[in-house]
Amino acid sequence: MTAPRVDTDTLRRLPKAVLHDHLDGGLRPATVVELAAEAGHTLPTTDPDELAAWYVEAADSGDLVRYIATFEHTLAVMQTREGLLRTAEEYVLDLAADGVVYGEVRYAPELMLNGGLTLGEVVGTVQEGLAAGMAKAAAAGTPVRVGTLLCGMRMFDRVREAADLAVAFRDAGVVGFDIAGAEDGFPPADHLEAFEHLRRESVPFTIHAGEAHGLPSIHQAIQVCGAQRIGHGVRLTEDIVDGKLGRLAGWVRDRRIALEMCPTSNLQTGAADSIATHPITALKDLGFRVTLNTDNRLVSGTTMTREMSLLVEEAGWTVEDLRTVTVNAVKSAFLPFDERRALIEDVVLPGYSAAL
Repeated sequence: MTAPRVDTDTLRRLPKAVLHDHLDGGLRPATVVELAAEAGHTLPTTDPDELAAWYVEAADSGDLVRYIATFEHTLAVMQTREGLLRTAEEYVLDLAADGVVYGEVRYAPELMLNGGLTLGEVVGTVQEGLAAGMAKAAAAGTPVRVGTLLCGMRMFDRVREAADLAVAFRDAGVVGFDIAGAEDGFPPADHLEAFEHLRRESVPFTIHAGEAHGLPSIHQAIQVCGAQRIGHGVRLTEDIVDGKLGRLAGWVRDRRIALEMCPTSNLQTGAADSIATHPITALKDLGFRVTLNTDNRLVSGTTMTREMSLLVEEAGWTVEDLRTVTVNAVKSAFLPFDERRALIEDVVLPGYSAAL
């Protein structure tokens, strides 16, 4: 494929797939302001533009724990049925506007109980909002399919409950599971019971690993817990010396275990030094199944179009590279094989051809 100059308009037209994106990290600043006023919650500022800038500045600390702390204000407006419906619907519409054709959204239901909703009511309400957003996007001619990953918070004690929810709602839009939260000091094997339950019930799961902690976290996630994908995984490069893969890196590459990589977010948390040197490029060139993701669009001030643009401008990526990671993402989606193949053959590849 011979591509024209890869400008922002071209990138925006390209079909995209995102596997690692947090619902509570991607709200519209104006929505946060409006809902916070209704809830009586105090924000750092009530100007949407200033709030957006505050999020990026506060998260740009090089520390994962401080990065996570910025979620206080988004979670504060996601405690009611009305707040969840609105934020879920807008989430889908924002993906569609960015050219995303398939997305997986993740969140922890246990963090949205302060308004009196039950865990099941939280999940049902979010699914209702996502469905409304998908219907509106389709009606506008920008269809996008969104599946849900439910998260357990690895530093708390309700991970098994979240896993049970994933099983209960797997025929209602929930496609998988994850654990989130502070990685260092909270190894994935602490929640082995939940992962064994998910395997018995044939529910796929990914695990945040290799971001704030290194190879032992990745090893546990894959070899002990059985993760089918890895969230971030940037520190897998510690098992690669002069292009030679160690046993763990070789296992990940050879078994096509997808890496859900989030360049801008990794710069903010100190997991990477720059876009130009981010491990996503080296791992892509070594044949790993890397995928490109936003992580938290509000907190990182980013979109899929922006992530693509940064890699093109600062890491020398081509349109072919972008097509590869998009196909990688769909191949690794928590969907049945025939649906993944149809997305690639009927949507992604024709979309790239049409956009160029």
